[in-house]
Amino acid sequence: MSAHAHPPGQGLTANSPSPFADSAVANAGSHSGTPSLENPVDRLDAPATPYTNPFSPPGTPATRDSYLGATSSSPVISRPFLSDEPSRRASDLPLVAGGGAMAGADSGVSEKDGLRLGAPPRRNRLYMWLGVGAAAIVVIVLAVILPVYFTVIKKHNSDSARGGLGGAAGSSGHATNPESPTGAVTGGDGSTITQSDGTTFTYKNPFGGFWVDDPTNPYNNSAQAQSFTPPLSEPWDYGKDQIRGVNLGGWLVLEPFIAPALFEKYQNATPSPALPGGLVVDEWSLSVAMLNDTSEGGGIEQIEHHYATFITEQDFAQIAGAGLNWIRLPIPYWAIETWPGEPFLEKVAWKYVLLAFKWARKYGLRIYLELHTVPGSQNGYNHSGRSGPINFLNGFMGIANAQRTMDYIRYIAEFISQKEYQDVVTMFGIINEPLLGIIGRDQLTRFYLQAHDMIRDITGIGNGAYIVIHDGFQSPESWKDFLPGSDRIVLDTHPYVAFGGDFNHPIDYWPQVGCIAYNTNQSQSDFGITVSGEFSGAINNCGKWVVGVGPEPTQVDCTPWDDWTTWTDDVKTGIKNFVMSQMDGMHLPGYFYWTWKVGNSSVTGKVEAPFWSYQLGLENGWIPTDPREAVGICQSLGFAQNVPWNGDYQSWQTGGAGAGQIAATALAEYSQYPPPEISNVSGENVAQLPMYTATSAVPTLPPPTFTAATVTGGDGWADPKDTSLAAVQIAGCVYPNAWGPAPGSTAAVCGAAAATPAPAAAAAVAARADATLTAA
Repeated sequence: MSAHAHPPGQGLTANSPSPFADSAVANAGSHSGTPSLENPVDRLDAPATPYTNPFSPPGTPATRDSYLGATSSSPVISRPFLSDEPSRRASDLPLVAGGGAMAGADSGVSEKDGLRLGAPPRRNRLYMWLGVGAAAIVVIVLAVILPVYFTVIKKHNSDSARGGLGGAAGSSGHATNPESPTGAVTGGDGSTITQSDGTTFTYKNPFGGFWVDDPTNPYNNSAQAQSFTPPLSEPWDYGKDQIRGVNLGGWLVLEPFIAPALFEKYQNATPSPALPGGLVVDEWSLSVAMLNDTSEGGGIEQIEHHYATFITEQDFAQIAGAGLNWIRLPIPYWAIETWPGEPFLEKVAWKYVLLAFKWARKYGLRIYLELHTVPGSQNGYNHSGRSGPINFLNGFMGIANAQRTMDYIRYIAEFISQKEYQDVVTMFGIINEPLLGIIGRDQLTRFYLQAHDMIRDITGIGNGAYIVIHDGFQSPESWKDFLPGSDRIVLDTHPYVAFGGDFNHPIDYWPQVGCIAYNTNQSQSDFGITVSGEFSGAINNCGKWVVGVGPEPTQVDCTPWDDWTTWTDDVKTGIKNFVMSQMDGMHLPGYFYWTWKVGNSSVTGKVEAPFWSYQLGLENGWIPTDPREAVGICQSLGFAQNVPWNGDYQSWQTGGAGAGQIAATALAEYSQYPPPEISNVSGENVAQLPMYTATSAVPTLPPPTFTAATVTGGDGWADPKDTSLAAVQIAGCVYPNAWGPAPGSTAAVCGAAAATPAPAAAAAVAARADATLTAA
């Protein structure tokens, strides 16, 4: 186990005295790099987030305080609000006339033309020529006689026609695999999967998808999630191929409402300076509680047990079998490293990121990888790692925290830009949900420009993953003409009803919101590629801890909504129509449901936030078994849209002509970095704020090891010319608390002043040193 409050290499076990025990933090003071949980400034509420519901009746408040009525200083909401300005316009995608949304499983779906009724899919039509007797024999062979072995007919950069093996496993192919002389193991619907622990499950995929497991070439990209989805070996066309995605939220970045059992265990913690009020509200405070838990079954190792069990290979197989073809994978910065004073489980999550890459490749799923947390917090919400103040590009440690963040973006970009991963990790979100209303559009734009240039220096223009930025809870239309001439930047928007506060509507009201308010067609024209990286089926903010630990939902009575076992068919249909309306409204280029799975409560033994679990809805009838059925539901329900989009992007937006040639006006306006001004620094000159120095070795992310492979992968670093060092504290200096400096302790103290720090700072340094010695 890594020592999370100390330099790497000093072990800390569940039974070791914790650096976050009372003695280690009771006197934490102003100039220490170790955050103080005792200092009330460190627990400041994050600012309110604006929300305007375009469907609210006259008189509904347009702005809601996200912490109003909170019983603690932690943020009230678990997922941020959508800033949905009244300027959001109705919009549409071209649909085939008469396309119904409630078509059955036999309905043909055209990726370009929407939903066509009556005609079987083109690729499946080939299989109508197979005789019933031959099909029966194939079924018997698949189910009884042998595992499925057949040829993998495509490889990286294959130019063969899309669709490949669209039927049952073993329906086509050669006797041997010319690309893997020992024979790649592969299969389709009904085949048996053996996991690394020896357990097995049956792969169920009614959409013609097939998996590929090639021990000699673990970078084989021939798998295909469905017959209608391009295999990994073929390029993705964002104007024609539809992203049908799901998030793996709550897996590697913990959230109370997604993994409630972990948090329930520590809700009766004894109040202490390390846990003010005894509240465990986010991964920071959960980690502190676990580190201080020396009982049997305690310790921070519990988090790795969650990593290993919450999401497994079978989930990836089920995602492909549900007709979904992309995964959005949130990861924490502590998958790379932590700094002294940060309690998070260091480096362990990276092992599971690598497993996610492996499993996605095996089942033909593409990954939108996104950095969900950053040092200091970019939004103050619990899913940023720590609830409280924003210290990214804001406040006295805002520049220093941005330096660390840029380093982490660089390390991830170097890894995923290796040729072995470019076909799997095809989008990279560089920072999740920064709160633009506090940080500022100018400041974020400058940061985004720096990140764009740094990443494209690694990949080259037109190569590597698309770069994804979040809209900062502003309308997508407000990002019109962002950095024209940049190379493949995607805008991500997260539309949610649950955080709007206006829930007093019948269930059949909500599809119009999905069809009209959440349509992204206007942004496809104004900005370029715009995806809905998060959305859900929630029509209110019910669900245990959806609004955070402590506060109560504003819905008057959540009992009928929380107990999904009592939902009637009409309720399930109403929720399903809302989900499908959103899928239709944003079906090109596509969407990612938040989230695939919600864990059971340890108190009730069941899911207590059912709106948010795609898997639970799929199993119980409020999520469509074929997401293609959603295309056309808006038309069928009579919600006309009037901003069509033809699927065409400008060449530079997809890495073609003009990409990487950012307009001179944009460069003149945003190239200066650090920003000339940031907020909440009491007028201080930005150049005088605490900063780090790039003098440390880079913590390269380790690649996986494959014992049977006959091909070699990269070393974790795509660009050998990138030799810059990592940012670290200047030697001899004591820095303010990076997670919320105390008043009057906002500058780095160096030299003689650092040698004789103020009493509070001296106590903090001593406490940190004592904890280090004890753990060693």
